[in-house]
Amino acid sequence: MHLSTEEGIYGLILVAGLVAVAGNTGLSSVRALAFVLVTVGVFWVAHVYSGTVAAHSSHAGLTLRASLRMARKRSRGLLAAVVPPAIPLVLGAVGLIDDLVADWIAMWTIVAVLALLGYLTYRRRDAPLRMCLLAAVSTAALGFVIIVAKALLHH
Repeated sequence: MHLSTEEGIYGLILVAGLVAVAGNTGLSSVRALAFVLVTVGVFWVAHVYSGTVAAHSSHAGLTLRASLRMARKRSRGLLAAVVPPAIPLVLGAVGLIDDLVADWIAMWTIVAVLALLGYLTYRRRDAPLRMCLLAAVSTAALGFVIIVAKALLHH
């Protein structure tokens, strides 16, 4: 699962911040979605570029093409992070839900995905339920902090 990588988790946190900014500036769901897609696209290109350069310079014998392929594969999580919050934004863009509701659902979706990732990480290690739940809360905490900041700034 691409979301459980470093890049996927970073992408979720990045997208949460972008959705919060878009919501605080009053962007419609269409514009918020475009803002998120373009910004994540730019970050993805920068990530692939830096990963390619780093891999090519640190792995003797690795071709530039192989370095690029490795960097693209590794950065898939950054792109995958857009999918869960994009669903409510698309619903808002086509008018099925209100833009403000779409914004909040997108943010809470990110928190839920972060919580699920934390839970599953410890579940795979056969940790007790208490530890799995603690992991879920701790991984969701940053997304929750972004939501609280958005709520404070929005009101």
